[in-house]
Amino acid sequence: MKKLALIASFVFAAVLSLQFGLPNAWAAGKVDCSQVMSELQGGKKPSEVAKDMKISRSSVYHCRKMAKKEAMGGSMASPGAMASPKAMASPAAH
Repeated sequence: MKKLALIASFVFAAVLSLQFGLPNAWAAGKVDCSQVMSELQGGKKPSEVAKDMKISRSSVYHCRKMAKKEAMGGSMASPGAMASPKAMASPAAH
């Protein structure tokens, strides 16, 4: 019975240590890409931004890649999406 209690307490301690360690791991993955982009647009190099913000250079490159995708997606809208309702054919015409 003592062995079971000892094993249970070790398992409980392991679960608690994992539970308290996970939020820190998730928080470390969050990067303020808008701040990264403003720093890059201000003339800083990616390595300088990474050092100043205490993030990895790959995070800086990831933010830059995502900003390019957003810029391309915003300007590459489909022609039908921007058409006025008057220009569209009515459903009754079909």
